[in-house]
Amino acid sequence: DVQLVESGGGTVEAGGSLRLSCVASGYVFSRDTLAWFRQSPGKQREGVASISIGGGVTYYADSVEGRFTISRDNAKNTGYLQMNSLNPDDTGMYYCATGAEILTKDGWYDPPRYGLWGQGTQVTVS
Repeated sequence: DVQLVESGGGTVEAGGSLRLSCVASGYVFSRDTLAWFRQSPGKQREGVASISIGGGVTYYADSVEGRFTISRDNAKNTGYLQMNSLNPDDTGMYYCATGAEILTKDGWYDPPRYGLWGQGTQVTVS
């Protein structure tokens, strides 16, 4: 089956760190742009970070710039989101998503541009 599976979420105190993983299966992961989104109750899904096919281009939301790092290992069909200096505003369900479109700074955060989504992993910062 073609799917993305996230893991690594949990509950952490403010100032702590978490590393999320996103494992792809059933298709050629290395051909797609990868992104992480998050959603809190009552809020729209928000783009957190995106990374190009080869990993050379990354984009971040202003709210996480300097604290979060997106990366990928195409040999392992896996993407990552390293989250440091977490604060309560980072609480939410985190989703990874992939898409065939080559994104720019003006569109990487738009959910419809991504065709495949994982089921999400919960991050709670207290």
